Order: sequence, then structure tokens, then C-alpha cells
Amino acid sequence: MTHPVDVHVGKRIRHRRWMIGMTQQQLADKVGIKFQQIQKYETGMNRVSASRLWDIADALEVPVSFFFEGLAGEASQAGAAAPAADLMADKEALALVRSYYAIPEAQRRRLFELAKVLSDAA
Repeated sequence: MTHPVDVHVGKRIRHRRWMIGMTQQQLADKVGIKFQQIQKYETGMNRVSASRLWDIADALEVPVSFFFEGLAGEASQAGAAAPAADLMADKEALALVRSYYAIPEAQRRRLFELAKVLSDAA
């Protein structure tokens, strides 16, 4: 049975990898393991050792603490219907965020304001 902390860390690995547009194979190559192992880490099926997590953090250019962000809040929301962290597990949402940050900053701010107006009107 998977441990909730391992599942959380795996989700954070997948989230960061998607955010920077890296494939499982690319991450595995940077860390020096097979992509199947990355798959197991991302599902929480396999626990990530401290040294491997260090290597993954280095490859994804984040501090090790990144993988534990939101863990306390997730535990307190265990009974909630749809925690906000699950939104970033959605490939479409991540693709939207990635596309959003690819837009030049001035245009991105205008798009953000438009989205706020549209969501207020809905």
C-alpha cells in the first residue's frame, strides 16, 4: 500500500516535470535511472530515497523542500471534495499554465485581467 507522503512527493515531481516541459525519459536520463522508475516515483508506488530526491530536485531545478510543499494542508483537507492541489494533477490545467507563462508579460497581464472579469461575470 502506498504512503500518502510518497504519493504527495510523486505528484510534486510530476507537477514540476510537466511545468518545465520535461518528459519522464529526460528526467530519468538526467538522474541516471530508467524512466519506469520515474513512473513509479510519480505514482507513489516506489518511495524516493533522500539521495535520489536530491538528484531529482537538482535536475528539476527546485529545492528539495519543493516536494513537501502543501503536505500539511493536504492532510487537513483529506475529507475535502476537491483539494486545490489536485487541479495541478490535471494535464489540461498544466498545459494551460505552461501556455499562459509562454505569453509575453504585458499581454499575460491583460489576459489575466480578462479572465478575472469573465469569471466574475459567470
